[in-house]
Formats: sequence, structure tokens, C-alpha cells
Amino acid sequence: MNNDAFVPVNEPLLGGRERQYLQQCLDSGWISSEGPFVREFEEKFAAQVGRRHGIAVSNGSAALDAVVDALGIGPGDEVILPTFTIISCIAQIVRAGATPVLVDSRADTWNMDVDQVEARITPRTKAIMVVHIYGLPVDMAPIEALAARHGLRVIEDAAEVHGQTYRGRPCGSFGDISTFSFYPNKHITTGEGGMIVTDDDALAETCRSLRNLCFQPQQRFVHERLGWNLRMTNLQAALGLAQLEQLEGFVQRKRQMGARYTELLAGLPGLQLPLASTDYAQNIYWVYGIVLGPELGMTAQQMMAALAPLGVGTRPFFWPMHEQPVFQRMGLFAHDHHPVASHLARQGLYLPSGLALSDTQMLRVAAAVRQLVTGG
Repeated sequence: MNNDAFVPVNEPLLGGRERQYLQQCLDSGWISSEGPFVREFEEKFAAQVGRRHGIAVSNGSAALDAVVDALGIGPGDEVILPTFTIISCIAQIVRAGATPVLVDSRADTWNMDVDQVEARITPRTKAIMVVHIYGLPVDMAPIEALAARHGLRVIEDAAEVHGQTYRGRPCGSFGDISTFSFYPNKHITTGEGGMIVTDDDALAETCRSLRNLCFQPQQRFVHERLGWNLRMTNLQAALGLAQLEQLEGFVQRKRQMGARYTELLAGLPGLQLPLASTDYAQNIYWVYGIVLGPELGMTAQQMMAALAPLGVGTRPFFWPMHEQPVFQRMGLFAHDHHPVASHLARQGLYLPSGLALSDTQMLRVAAAVRQLVTGG
């Protein structure tokens, strides 16, 4: 195999009006968070997912931090969320003095097992945080029913599912408040950036204040509450707006890429490939993940190490929250046991999945995986 050209795990596609809108920022001098692209991006993104309010922030982690604070989650409160997720989801819960309560994943969709949620609800539960993983959404109907029955808030982390729907309804429109990330590997990128969307006027106002150091309209430098500087710049919003205009095509392209990978890798022994669909959604393949079976005799880390010399970039799956050293040192999750998430963490990886990936590159990636799996 020709190893001259390394296939990166992600490369964004910047073929729309990105250059035009960025030039407008430079020509006008509006490069800060005060520029007009920020408001336009907020309004059009919120409309895309069927929400009334969009609050642009500096990144997806910042969006989650602000949301947890805006909901008043603190000491004595519990928040139920998946153990198989990125640490951004849990960080502000812990920092706020609240208690994260974890549930395991489903082995087929890799999303949180919603059947485990009800048993974890206590009188202290304040919210459920759902996290859509890798391209398929969480089954939202049972979550919404539980939240309504128990009077719980629902936080929807939709960072990985730009353009996805659940039973025809946009992801990002569920629960009290939702968050997105615009990191370069997302369907829409602003380089770094994020978005909070909600229909709740008061929550939106609080989030806008929190992202801007809680300045007050009449007495700017007199503060009643601590916030952050989480502002998105006009430059970032200009990129985001140009990307948003292409979202439908991006989703279509991702689905074609996912189908192509599945075609190339189908039938290989010991590989679990992503589900193409469930009864409530069709996969949008934010990333194309694979899970290695025991018959292969190798971990995800070992396969990643073997793919690198063959010119293939990879990333591991999330490491579960109940096994994070930082939380173990805090004494958290000492008795937690989530076998599906632990298995996914050790045996799961994802292949090059960026929007700029070519069919030739996909052929190279598939050939390298096939070589390792079959030994030929």
C-alpha cells in the first residue's frame, strides 16, 4: 500500500461562502462578538432546529457549563446522564457541587440505555442530560415521559448530530434546553464555538448574561452573579453561517460516506459496524465507528497503533466517566459498573470521517482495516 498520503481522522469542508463572509468581517472591521454575523447565526441556527432562542458561545463545553449554571443545578441536586460521553458533559455538574448519576450504554446504538434511567431517579434528581452519540439520537420519547412524570428538567447535548432528526423532529428541539458544538470535526464548524438553544425566555436571558460576565444593562461593572466570558466572535459566526447554509448537503454527504464504509467493510469478521438506522432515525454518521470483537485478539488502541503506519488516522471512543481517574480520586462512582460502556471504550475507535474525505481515501482506509483483520 502507498503510505505517502496520510488520511487524517478529520478534515472540514469549506467550499461555501466562508471566504466571502470572512472578507466582509475584515472589510467592515467587525471581528469581535459585537459584529452582526453573531445575531444572524444565532437566529438562523435556532430556526433550523425549531427553537425560539439561540445563544452563540465560545465552544460546546462552555455551552454545557452555562446551561448547568442557568438551571441552578448545585449542591444536593442529582443529574442523570450517560457514562459513555465526553467529560464536558459532567464537568460543571461536579464543579457546581451536584451529584452526577450515571447510566450505561446500549450495545447497538452506543447511546445511553434509557431503560436504566427510571431506576436512578430519586427525590434529589433535578435533571436528565441526554447525549446523542456518534450519529444516532437517544430514544427521546421515554425520556420526555419520565421527565414529565417526575417534574425533571431535560438537557439535550446535540453536539454530534447537526441536521439529525428523531421521528422527524430536529435534534436540538427536545427538552428545556439544548447545546451544540462547532469544533472542526462537526457537521458545522466555526473552528471553535458552540450554541445554546431553548424556547424558554428566562433561560435564554440567563444564558446570554452568563456568557457575557453577567454585565448589567444599567450598571455594567456592578455584578449580581458570576458568569464567564464565553462570547463567540463575528469571525466565527461568519464561518458558522456559511456552514449552516450547506448543512443539508453535508448530512447527505455523511450518509453516503457511512453507506460506502459499510459496503467496504461488510462481512469482515469481528467488526461491529454502526447501525444504519433505528425505528426513529437514520444514522448521519458524525463519525464512522467500529467496535472490535474478541475473536480479533486486539484492543482498539492496538488497532489504532497498527493503522497509523499504514497511513490512517483514528481516534478512540470515549472513556467512560465512571472510570475517569480524576473522578476516582474524588471518590465518585466507586460502586458503579457499566460493562457496555467499558467495552466500547476499550474496543471502539473511529475511522477518518471528515466531510472532505474522498472515495479514494475511504478505499485506502478500508484496505488497511481489511489487511489487519484478515492478515492479508
